[in-house]
Amino acid sequence: MAQTFPLQTLLELMQNRTDEASRKLGQLITAEQSQRSRLQMLEQYRDEYAQRMREATAEGITRLILRNYQDFLARIDEAIEQQRQAVQNSELSTKAGQTEWRNQNTKLMAIDTLSSRHDARERYRENKQEQKILDEFSSRKYSTPDSTE
Repeated sequence: MAQTFPLQTLLELMQNRTDEASRKLGQLITAEQSQRSRLQMLEQYRDEYAQRMREATAEGITRLILRNYQDFLARIDEAIEQQRQAVQNSELSTKAGQTEWRNQNTKLMAIDTLSSRHDARERYRENKQEQKILDEFSSRKYSTPDSTE
């Protein structure tokens, strides 16, 4: 009968940890893409608003209206800078998640290699034992019985 892998519990734990690290990495990548999308949207909105300001200025506007445009653009610029920081933080989180996933995967591969080697040794041992049984059976079948006639 084959011996079970002594580190089976550890192998299952490492599989669970790797699965969890994969799930978390997927969430981090999704969050990073979302942050990038928000940044892109803010930058696009700023470009459109700046274009409206240029058009309004070309048509002639008061200083108060120009000042309002400039103040609003400054607030959009602040929001863009904050969003860039959020993207940068998200990138760092994603890189940390990738590192964690790689570490967990490396550990899993090491334990899995040990498991594969254990399985191979067990198959070899079982095959050797089976061959021994077959050899014994074969030698009994073809051996000549002692005849005392």
